[in-house]
Amino acid sequence: MNRTLLAALLLLSAGTASAQWNTDSTEIDSYQRYRIGGYGEVVAAFKDYGTNRFYGGSEGNTRLHRNTIAIPRFVLAGDYKFGRHWNIGLEVEFESGGTGSAYEIENSENGEYETEVEKGGEVAIEQFHLTYHLNQYFNVRAGHFIVPVGLNNAHHEPINFFGTVRPEGETSIIPNTWHETGLSFFGQVGRRWASFNWEAQIVAGLNANGFDRNNWVKKGKQGFFEVDNFTSPGYVARINYTGVPGLRLGASWYHVQNAASNADKPTTYSFDVPVNLWSVDAQYQHRYGIVRGNILSGKVGNSTQLSARNRRQSNASPYSKTAPIASKAVSYGIEGGLRLRNILSAWKMPDIIPFVRYEYYNAQEVGEAMQTMDARLKTSMWTAGLNYRPIPWVIIKADYTTRRIGGGRYNSENEFALGVAFTGWFFTDRTAARIRENRAAKRAAKETDLHDMQQRLAEMQQQLDELKRLSE
Repeated sequence: MNRTLLAALLLLSAGTASAQWNTDSTEIDSYQRYRIGGYGEVVAAFKDYGTNRFYGGSEGNTRLHRNTIAIPRFVLAGDYKFGRHWNIGLEVEFESGGTGSAYEIENSENGEYETEVEKGGEVAIEQFHLTYHLNQYFNVRAGHFIVPVGLNNAHHEPINFFGTVRPEGETSIIPNTWHETGLSFFGQVGRRWASFNWEAQIVAGLNANGFDRNNWVKKGKQGFFEVDNFTSPGYVARINYTGVPGLRLGASWYHVQNAASNADKPTTYSFDVPVNLWSVDAQYQHRYGIVRGNILSGKVGNSTQLSARNRRQSNASPYSKTAPIASKAVSYGIEGGLRLRNILSAWKMPDIIPFVRYEYYNAQEVGEAMQTMDARLKTSMWTAGLNYRPIPWVIIKADYTTRRIGGGRYNSENEFALGVAFTGWFFTDRTAARIRENRAAKRAAKETDLHDMQQRLAEMQQQLDELKRLSE
């Protein structure tokens, strides 16, 4: 490896360290023209329970020792500025190493579902949008982007949660990572202690076909087909308070007037299914530690009628027919971690953060009259573990989780997990500029060294000539 290439790699590493991941993938001031990055995770888990707590008998999940290993996701991201005001952002997610399944509705065959499974997993465009930056107060984005409902969706990269996997509560009852196509408006207001950032969206709404017993509205996210139904859009709002250094207080709201009208087949439902979701979350970062907390809940209207209709969906459809569907689900949790290196003032100590997290979630928290909710969905859990950062953009994680099911009426579920994740911008135009500057400086240094050497040789030749003349 020559010195120029080595210097380039060193500059690239320095550029990556300084260009840490920003949760807004089109934050416009952190690069000049373009940047390329991404994030990814590898997780291995060692479990003492079976694969389905609903078929494990009256005691819940079976006692079964099993191990799993997976790549939950690998995401490539990039941004490009067309000029002062316009830029484009892109994220492509490779989930579970596969290419997914293709679903079609054959209208020529009485509207039956047909599916062709090519490989498990998914490759999906998670974000693809064009943004017009008017000023810090008001900006417009069109395309496909993240729906910032809840703590996980708004801050879903691996550096934004302690565990080997994303917190379970929100990911069990709403889509995660939730990305939809539509129009977004966002900006910042206020200054100093009265600083806020906000976002409002109009996106493709949830589809009631996907609502079920186990995951509530999670599988109502559209995306199986070439186009999404936009008959009843989703309306989204989020606001974050950022006026205190290290503190972020957030709240979000989501509304669909009638998720039934977004069904694959327009005649599926003869009644409305309104959906309202809300969340509140907070994070405080200090040099000695980090604390995060969140609560999410909402309501699905006419859930009794919806349950009866979804039970009768086609066996060939991509949706679950499990019911009843609750009118209300809930998730809340809190986690905290300590920065040992700062607490002990041991700067040569490895950057290790021990953490603990508590969560409660239930996809069947409350049902309508005459609905019987399933206690096996009532889950409270503790997770404790360590995060270790050998370098700023790589995290090694280990944790132990125990779940209490149905208030203790059913077998608990326990697991130990190990994970590795990376997050960062690998290459930006500023990094490229530094590499060019370094190469130019090296060339100039070589030219200076050559000139100095030639001058020194000339002086030595003059001295030799003088000695020769004196000897004669």
